[in-house]
Amino acid sequence: MGCSFSGLNALYDAVNGAGDVWINESRFRVIRQLGEGGFAYVFLVKDVTAEGSGTKFKDPSHVSDNGIYAMKKVLIQSEEQLELVKQEIRVSSLFSHPNLLPLLDHATIAVKGPNPGTWNHEAYLLFPVHLDGTLLDSAKTMKMKKEFFSTITVLQIFRQEWAAEHCSAPYRAPELWDCPSYADIDERTDIWSLGCTLYAIMYGESPFEFALGESGGSLQLAIMNGQVKWPSGPNPPYPAQLHQFVIWMLQTQVALRPCIDDIIVHVDKLLSKFTP
Repeated sequence: MGCSFSGLNALYDAVNGAGDVWINESRFRVIRQLGEGGFAYVFLVKDVTAEGSGTKFKDPSHVSDNGIYAMKKVLIQSEEQLELVKQEIRVSSLFSHPNLLPLLDHATIAVKGPNPGTWNHEAYLLFPVHLDGTLLDSAKTMKMKKEFFSTITVLQIFRQEWAAEHCSAPYRAPELWDCPSYADIDERTDIWSLGCTLYAIMYGESPFEFALGESGGSLQLAIMNGQVKWPSGPNPPYPAQLHQFVIWMLQTQVALRPCIDDIIVHVDKLLSKFTP
């Protein structure tokens, strides 16, 4: 689908109480919010395009039988953010892989800014939806039941979680909280987020959310200080090597973190070590 930059391509239907969103020629009704992070929100939506002119995608297999999809809404408040969203759309459109959600359609509109005569933008990205819940949902459910993935399952899941995105606060690297003018932002910033993701797969929440739950305080301060704590107990569910792997990725100094090639090699070594 195209991405014409026009207010005609994606807009709220005011007649219906702003409950509907148009993305190009298709109309979707917002059912409920699924999640949020950073400047983005994800909604569960239903295709309510007029009968006979239903939503069409490049790959017909992506058409939902029940018309249910996930819609990501991104609030854009600067030209830099706008360029990043355009880049996300371009990159998402390049890939087709079973482990990646395909971008089905997208549109960007101009909206009135907070001050008279100013304008911001909003982007709408449409994806398939999996109503069984997210990986983190599963991890949180297991945490409540005091259950854990096996070490080998954690590593297999982690190996598939290479996708990088603008992450929410608990997964944000220290250099993104307080970025000095001389800082080089490279792949090792995403490595920090991967370390937080691995911890969350293991224990159902990010390491810094856990630390705040234990002692309270500031999330930003906990991240800047690299305060990683582990759930206590006489029988740790994971080996020390997995904890050390997380710590390696969560070095507050960027230069001490591994690169992605190092991560791939180390995951393969751990898989070989712990596979029965």
